[in-house]
Amino acid sequence: MKTLALRLLAATAIATAAVSAASAADLPMRAAPPAAPFVAAAPIFTWTGFYAGVNAGYGWSDDDNDSIAIADDEDDGGFVGGAQVGYNYQIGSFVVGLEGDIQYADFGREGAFDLDNDGEEDGVFESSDWFGTVRARAGVALGQALIYGTGGFAFADDSNGWTAGGGLEYAFTNNLSAKIEGLYVSLDGDDNDIVGFDNETDFGVVRAGLNFRFGSY
Repeated sequence: MKTLALRLLAATAIATAAVSAASAADLPMRAAPPAAPFVAAAPIFTWTGFYAGVNAGYGWSDDDNDSIAIADDEDDGGFVGGAQVGYNYQIGSFVVGLEGDIQYADFGREGAFDLDNDGEEDGVFESSDWFGTVRARAGVALGQALIYGTGGFAFADDSNGWTAGGGLEYAFTNNLSAKIEGLYVSLDGDDNDIVGFDNETDFGVVRAGLNFRFGSY
């Protein structure tokens, strides 16, 4: 009798173990979740790099005797256009750089007089139909927008002086940007000692420009 009871207990234990094993086999297997796909971070925009571009705008002067341009005596305003090259370096939100440009200028007066009344201009007051500048730039970057001030050296033929101004530039793509800029230019040419003429000219320029920037990232 005792032996029979032990056999029944053993059989019950075996059956219970078999049922537990079968139930465990039906459970889903635990596995590590799939790895998230790698997404490269987008590069951060920067103004650092070389650039070159073109510009066009309007220049005007109220001087009686201009050393810029070849228009008639009554024309004190006209077209200005040219090209520029430069380099920017960005430090945090601040941008510093150097820019040079050369401009065609069609405004002002010739500034030449017929001193000996022979019907021909003596050319003692030479004027120019171009001018150039070499300027420092410094500003604050607001993402792809740059607000800046600028100033430096200005020149035209035998005249030289200074220029100052400011502008706004916006980058539409990594390499292409457009700007609106205003400059005040003051030039001092060679004085004429015979008639005591002080050959100075001051004029303003407002222009729009387009720059191609090399190696933005």
